[in-house]
Amino acid sequence: MAAEFKHLVLVKFKDDVVVEDVLKGMEKLVSEMDSVKSFVWGQDVESHEMLRQGFTHAFLMTFNSKDDFTAFAAHPNHVEFSTTFSTAIEKAVLLDFPAVTVKPPAA
Repeated sequence: MAAEFKHLVLVKFKDDVVVEDVLKGMEKLVSEMDSVKSFVWGQDVESHEMLRQGFTHAFLMTFNSKDDFTAFAAHPNHVEFSTTFSTAIEKAVLLDFPAVTVKPPAA
Protein backbone atom coordinates (compact mmCIF):
# COMPACT_ATOMS: atom_id res chain seq x y z
CA MET A 1 0.00 0.00 0.00
CA ALA A 2 1.28 3.46 -0.84
CA ALA A 3 2.15 5.79 2.00
CA GLU A 4 -0.15 8.60 2.98
CA PHE A 5 0.96 11.92 1.56
CA LYS A 6 1.22 15.08 3.70
CA HIS A 7 0.98 18.76 2.76
CA LEU A 8 2.39 20.98 5.52
CA VAL A 9 2.17 24.77 5.36
CA LEU A 10 3.71 27.14 7.93
CA VAL A 11 2.71 30.79 7.59
CA LYS A 12 3.07 34.24 9.01
CA PHE A 13 0.01 36.29 8.12
CA LYS A 14 0.27 39.97 7.22
CA ASP A 15 -0.57 42.29 10.12
CA ASP A 16 -3.80 43.65 8.58
CA VAL A 17 -5.28 40.24 7.71
CA VAL A 18 -8.39 38.92 9.44
CA VAL A 19 -7.04 35.44 10.08
CA GLU A 20 -10.47 34.01 10.94
CA ASP A 21 -11.71 34.85 7.43
CA VAL A 22 -8.77 33.03 5.87
CA LEU A 23 -9.35 30.02 8.12
CA LYS A 24 -13.04 29.89 7.17
CA GLY A 25 -12.05 29.91 3.50
CA MET A 26 -9.57 27.10 4.03
CA GLU A 27 -12.07 25.00 5.98
CA LYS A 28 -14.63 25.53 3.20
CA LEU A 29 -12.10 24.49 0.56
CA VAL A 30 -11.15 21.32 2.43
CA SER A 31 -14.81 20.39 3.04
CA GLU A 32 -15.46 20.56 -0.72
CA MET A 33 -12.51 18.35 -1.66
CA ASP A 34 -12.99 14.58 -1.43
CA SER A 35 -9.26 13.97 -1.94
CA VAL A 36 -8.38 15.45 1.48
CA LYS A 37 -8.36 12.61 4.01
CA SER A 38 -7.83 14.89 7.02
CA PHE A 39 -7.05 18.52 7.83
CA VAL A 40 -5.73 20.02 11.05
CA TRP A 41 -4.39 23.45 11.86
CA GLY A 42 -3.12 25.31 14.86
CA GLN A 43 -1.59 28.53 16.08
CA ASP A 44 1.74 28.48 17.86
CA VAL A 45 1.42 29.40 21.53
CA GLU A 46 4.59 27.94 23.05
CA SER A 47 7.65 28.55 20.89
CA HIS A 48 10.05 31.40 21.50
CA GLU A 49 10.03 34.01 18.72
CA MET A 50 13.61 33.12 17.83
CA LEU A 51 12.65 29.49 17.27
CA ARG A 52 9.46 30.08 15.31
CA GLN A 53 11.10 32.68 13.00
CA GLY A 54 7.88 34.67 12.76
CA PHE A 55 5.68 31.78 11.66
CA THR A 56 2.46 31.68 13.65
CA HIS A 57 0.15 29.07 12.07
CA ALA A 58 0.57 25.52 10.79
CA PHE A 59 -1.76 23.68 8.43
CA LEU A 60 -1.48 19.95 7.74
CA MET A 61 -3.48 18.05 5.17
CA THR A 62 -3.32 14.30 4.72
CA PHE A 63 -4.04 12.51 1.45
CA ASN A 64 -4.30 8.78 0.73
CA SER A 65 -1.64 9.10 -1.98
CA LYS A 66 0.59 11.52 -3.86
CA ASP A 67 -1.86 11.25 -6.76
CA ASP A 68 -4.68 12.55 -4.53
CA PHE A 69 -2.47 15.47 -3.48
CA THR A 70 -1.59 16.23 -7.10
CA ALA A 71 -5.29 16.23 -8.03
CA PHE A 72 -6.04 18.55 -5.08
CA ALA A 73 -3.22 20.96 -5.98
CA ALA A 74 -4.41 21.22 -9.58
CA HIS A 75 -8.12 21.55 -8.73
CA PRO A 76 -9.62 24.94 -9.74
CA ASN A 77 -10.99 25.53 -6.21
CA HIS A 78 -7.50 25.08 -4.73
CA VAL A 79 -5.90 27.26 -7.38
CA GLU A 80 -8.43 30.02 -6.70
CA PHE A 81 -8.01 29.78 -2.91
CA SER A 82 -4.22 29.76 -3.22
CA THR A 83 -4.35 33.13 -4.96
CA THR A 84 -6.37 34.63 -2.11
CA PHE A 85 -4.23 32.88 0.51
CA SER A 86 -1.00 34.17 -1.06
CA THR A 87 -2.13 37.79 -0.70
CA ALA A 88 -2.81 37.26 3.04
CA ILE A 89 0.59 35.89 4.04
CA GLU A 90 3.86 37.63 4.68
CA LYS A 91 5.87 34.42 4.35
CA ALA A 92 5.35 30.67 4.13
CA VAL A 93 7.14 27.34 4.09
CA LEU A 94 5.56 24.40 2.28
CA LEU A 95 6.60 20.78 2.62
CA ASP A 96 4.95 17.96 0.66
CA PHE A 97 6.07 14.48 1.63
CA PRO A 98 5.13 10.80 1.92
CA ALA A 99 4.43 9.93 5.55
CA VAL A 100 6.80 7.57 7.32
CA THR A 101 5.08 5.66 10.10
CA VAL A 102 7.26 4.47 12.96
CA LYS A 103 5.77 1.72 15.06
CA PRO A 104 6.40 1.96 18.81
CA PRO A 105 8.25 -0.95 20.40
CA ALA A 106 6.08 -3.79 21.63
CA ALA A 107 5.22 -3.56 25.32
